[in-house]
Amino acid sequence: MHVLTDQELRDWLAHHPDWSQEGNEITTSLIFKNFVEAFGFMSQLAIEMERVNHHATITNTYKNVKISMTTHEADNQITDRDTHLAEIIINLKG
Repeated sequence: MHVLTDQELRDWLAHHPDWSQEGNEITTSLIFKNFVEAFGFMSQLAIEMERVNHHATITNTYKNVKISMTTHEADNQITDRDTHLAEIIINLKG
């Protein structure tokens, strides 16, 4: 596990405009066609999070899903585990 430097995080965010930094987390908001599509996405994401043993905070309101993450094992800093999970999320969303 590697804690990202400020520059590494800025570079990663520059290449992923749907993501932003909020304090010690990276976050994104996704909008789906309806609740069922949003819930299906969250179910797929849950399986992937278990597979990589890294879990994000997910909130859902109807068709809107907000995802935030930090690495608790690294004293709540942003690590390559967070950006790796973000890449999985990007690929799942398509």
